[in-house]
Amino acid sequence: MALKVELKPHERVIIGSCVITNTDQRAKLLIEGERIPILREKDIMTSATADTPAKLIYLAVQLMYLSPDPMTHHPTYFNLIKDVLSAAPSSWPFIEAINNHILNGDLYHALKESRRLIAHENELLDDARRIKVKQSLARPPRSRSA
Repeated sequence: MALKVELKPHERVIIGSCVITNTDQRAKLLIEGERIPILREKDIMTSATADTPAKLIYLAVQLMYLSPDPMTHHPTYFNLIKDVLSAAPSSWPFIEAINNHILNGDLYHALKESRRLIAHENELLDDARRIKVKQSLARPPRSRSA
C-alpha cells in the first residue's frame, strides 16, 4: 500500500535514513515500499528539543524506529522508563502500551503512544505548577523588619 505525503514549502521529511527537504513549492510524494520508516518534520525530536523525561523516551523510540538495528537503543530506553516510572508511577499505562508496540515490532505506533506519554507528562507538570501557585498564594506575606 502506498503512502501519500504532502510537503509544505521547505518542509523536511525523513524517509529511511535520508532527510529530504522540499523546495519552495508544495509537493506531493507517493511512497511505496515495505515498512520504510517515515517521519515528518513536525514529528522529529532532536536531542536539543528532548528537554523532559517523556521527550527523551520519545527520542529513544524514534531512534529505534529509524535504526536498522533497533535493539541498540533498548538499554537507553529501559533506563529512561525506569526513571520515569519511579518519578511518576501514573505513567505506567502509557509505558506499557509503548512496550507492547515495541515487543510487537510496531515502532511507529510506539512512537505515537510516546506522544500520549508526553501529553500525560505535561498534565502532571501543569498540575504541579497549579499546586505551587496555590501554595504561594496561601502563605501569608513576610513582614519586613529593619
